[in-house]
Amino acid sequence: MHRFLNSNGIKLIKQFEGFSPLPYTCAGGYLTIGYGHKLLPSDRYKKLTEERASIILKKDLLRTERAVLRYIDPPLTDDQFAALVSFTFNLGPATLQRSTLRQKINYGQYKEAAKEFPRWVYAAGKKLPGLARRRKTEKKLFLSSI
Repeated sequence: MHRFLNSNGIKLIKQFEGFSPLPYTCAGGYLTIGYGHKLLPSDRYKKLTEERASIILKKDLLRTERAVLRYIDPPLTDDQFAALVSFTFNLGPATLQRSTLRQKINYGQYKEAAKEFPRWVYAAGKKLPGLARRRKTEKKLFLSSI
């Protein structure tokens, strides 16, 4: 059964991804548009409205939501799920899969797991203030219902 991201999660992702109507290279080195959509060779987006970017984001989130559901075994509150979807949307499913964050959640160690968020604040070997703020917000959201 699929689970959809709540409004807190969508708001968080939009806030930290920001909106760009035109393609740009993100901190990770990927050509990106809209709300953090990595442009694929098959994509033909040259310019987006916020409305179109929101539609693309919802499609992108389907893959991310599925990844969180696939890799996390114990039950999650809506806000825990939102924090993990934001984390995974930003860093990719493979990062969640191999992370200590995932291991600790799957062992039911939610508070210990939350301490892992601040470790993921680097892009291209540099600590980025925007990622530090995002991880702090994700951690706070993750812990909000414990």
